[in-house]
Amino acid sequence: MQTSIEERLEKWGRVGRYENVAEPFHCDVGHSLFMGHLGNHLLNAADFHSSDRGFGMKFLNTVNKTWVLSRLVIEMTDMPKQYEHFFVETWVESAMRYFTNRNFRIESHDGRSIGYGRSIWALIDTETRQPCNLMDIRDGEIACWVDADKECPIAKPGRVKMSKDVPMVAEIAAKYSDIDVNGHVNSVKYIEHVLDLFPLDFYQDKFLSRFEIAYVAESHAGDTLRFYKEQMSENEYEVRITKAVYDDENNASETECVRSSVKFIEKNK
Repeated sequence: MQTSIEERLEKWGRVGRYENVAEPFHCDVGHSLFMGHLGNHLLNAADFHSSDRGFGMKFLNTVNKTWVLSRLVIEMTDMPKQYEHFFVETWVESAMRYFTNRNFRIESHDGRSIGYGRSIWALIDTETRQPCNLMDIRDGEIACWVDADKECPIAKPGRVKMSKDVPMVAEIAAKYSDIDVNGHVNSVKYIEHVLDLFPLDFYQDKFLSRFEIAYVAESHAGDTLRFYKEQMSENEYEVRITKAVYDDENNASETECVRSSVKFIEKNK
């Protein structure tokens, strides 16, 4: 027998909390968790939270719907270290017709808040790839899970503005390991590709304090991804990713896929 929303609210609550560990092969040369893998943990928490409450991918796929990540920002004061356990809290801040805002809190093994995240998700039809009304799913029950009062003290995603004549700094082809279950380049893979634009020794002196990314258009296996990077200040960079589309005469036109803002701070030595 299906339980009522009141019974499920009492069982699950509006906020989910999930334990993780910084596995050694998910850490960088400084023994800190990669930002990309942290992003994976946040997205996993989002899936666990939504699935437990009846509006996750497992259910949505049965009605030809899926969640697509539109915006993500992660702001950190510290990163989990190799073998350390840490926790991710997540909750829905708001639910509108076509988008939902979901927040995150990252807690260290000793109970400190070491970071927060904000994200925006769209619900789309898996066949048409067109937006769907969230309130059509389970009679708009997602609104019952909103927690608008829980604090998320970081700035909301902003607008990434770049100059027109920014040079291309890298070009890669999207391949097997870039593609996720939805058939397009995985959102976390974009994060990894952006951070690979900075040399290894750069990270010896800099700590990645804020990473912001906006997903504009999908790209797929075989697409040529082009990366444009602009330095905005001493420790702030903006990145644009396009996919090149070639015509019969091998002339390329470009479609913007991603915009990203990356902010560093100097490490304490």
